[in-house]
Amino acid sequence: MKFYNTFTRSEEEFSPISGNEVRMYTCGPTVYNYAHIGNFRAYLFEDFLRRALKYCGFKVVQVMNLTDIDDKTIRDSKAAGVALDAYTRKFKDAFFQDLETLRIEKAEHYPEATRHIPEMIEIIKVLLDKGYAYVGEDKSIYYSVAKFADYGKLARIDMENQRPGARVKTDEYGKDAVADFALWKAWDENDGDVFWESPWGKGRPGWHIECSAMSMKYLGKTFDIHTGGIDNMFPHHEDEIAQSEAANGCRFVNYWLHCEHLIVNGQKMSKSLGNFFTLRDLVAKGFTGREIRWVLLGTHYRNKLNFTLEAFTQVKNTLQKFSDFFVRLHSVRNSGAQGDTAEELVGRIKTAFRTAVANDLNISEALALVFELEHEVNKLMESGKLGTKGAEAVLAQFRDFDRIFAVFDVDSAVTGEVPAEITKLLEERTAAKKNKNYARSDEIRKELLSLGWIIEDTPSGPRVKKAK
Repeated sequence: MKFYNTFTRSEEEFSPISGNEVRMYTCGPTVYNYAHIGNFRAYLFEDFLRRALKYCGFKVVQVMNLTDIDDKTIRDSKAAGVALDAYTRKFKDAFFQDLETLRIEKAEHYPEATRHIPEMIEIIKVLLDKGYAYVGEDKSIYYSVAKFADYGKLARIDMENQRPGARVKTDEYGKDAVADFALWKAWDENDGDVFWESPWGKGRPGWHIECSAMSMKYLGKTFDIHTGGIDNMFPHHEDEIAQSEAANGCRFVNYWLHCEHLIVNGQKMSKSLGNFFTLRDLVAKGFTGREIRWVLLGTHYRNKLNFTLEAFTQVKNTLQKFSDFFVRLHSVRNSGAQGDTAEELVGRIKTAFRTAVANDLNISEALALVFELEHEVNKLMESGKLGTKGAEAVLAQFRDFDRIFAVFDVDSAVTGEVPAEITKLLEERTAAKKNKNYARSDEIRKELLSLGWIIEDTPSGPRVKKAK
């Protein structure tokens, strides 16, 4: 496989540290609100990457952190008058529901920052002992950027022209600012009852140290791949490198992969412009999880994605055409017809598809091959030349495509089978209605719709059917 390594600004052959195992860290959500579709563009890129690695024969150990302690979580939990853990738990649960809606494979580890404070304190101790960190006048612990000679090597920052001596206590700072950043923030009244005891008094960690501690614990001091949105390159990823390599005395990450921004109707997504969407907003508009997945996957991760609501009409029609296509293929497969086995066509497409996936996740080429196979097979069926073996080979290849795309549902249109997780949700809704918990009942109805299923209340009880 080849990837564009942001660190070197070039495509490189991928070679894991440990045999066939890939250790990968992906920046997860800050759980102060529902994740928006810009976040999910990055999470779907990371899902595509994970699936592609597995498709090409690698074993993946993925860590995705949950940032449940930072300026935003404290600010918003205080404003809501809710304890931090209870406040963030709501959005953690919502995040995992959204992952299911989008068919994103589960990572092996989802460490929560608040459960890893001791690990963070240990790294800060090492940085203090080595002289990379110091105690500020406000009793907070800061990382001295000037002490790390290679600071700026990921984002390509010209350190000579930066203002020296500044300190930044907030978790995020301007892209044109390079300053000493907080590793440990001394408690003040704005933190309320949120603090942990440390050798430097009560306080809490800075944002950047969280990822270094959690990645090190689960993946080791040096690991294969670190991903995230392009906006995280500086300062977050730059600061991760500085503190990790200073503490450990070795390289932090071998391959950095960054996903470009999502824009909406040609403009940056923002609440003030009214073009800010959470996944739940889109589900409420009647769009299904697999439709949203297709739209957000449809552009190469290193290109900006222009998101429009009109795109869903096209995607809905496209997925319906594929469903009809699979129904026809199943009919041919069951007919016993003799004819073209499609062996040469499927073999060529399969080889080219794997090459596209392995070439820095070339989604455009991969999708072109999907449509080419559909087009060529439709011509064979229209002329009555496709045989039973050919139909089965094509169906098998689309199941193979779905190891990456997870949108086609090759067999569901024919079998009519209801997956166990859908049945479980239907039973939960029935219980909620019985208990007059209508809010939860409505939530489940929307969740089922996002997964592509419609509830029908009949005289004999509720049932589900696939949405068209």
